[in-house]
Amino acid sequence: MKIVFGADHAGFQLKQQMLVVALALGHETLDLGTDSEEPVDYPDFSEAVALAVRDGRAARGILICGSGVGASVAANKIPGIRAGLCHDTYSAHQGVEHDDMNVLVLGGRVIGEELAHELMRAFLGAHFSGEERHRRRLEKVQEIESRYARPAPPI
Repeated sequence: MKIVFGADHAGFQLKQQMLVVALALGHETLDLGTDSEEPVDYPDFSEAVALAVRDGRAARGILICGSGVGASVAANKIPGIRAGLCHDTYSAHQGVEHDDMNVLVLGGRVIGEELAHELMRAFLGAHFSGEERHRRRLEKVQEIESRYARPAPPI
């Protein structure tokens, strides 16, 4: 599976470690930055990862900022993105199985390296159940998204 990664400065070190683990697990990776611990703005990386998933350049995304909250909020502004902030393995796989979560968000200042690796494995190993109740709920989420979506500005 092709996985796109992005992080701000607070998530840079964890992202670097997770890239290595993802490759060792046999996944193809796309690293959209950041490339150092120099301060940057998380919305830039959240948008880049979300667009890569939305546009099909990667099957799933992983975002890391200090708490995970900001990156999650920003990524969920992109239509079609279902980003979930997870700090336990149940949420990491259940978010995919029930909610078709396509971006895992982590707090680099909240969790440690080993837990991050476990969360990534749970997220990447999970599949949307397709059960009627989960499809029905996802359709309702998509209807909400559609009601409030703005047309794209002219280029």
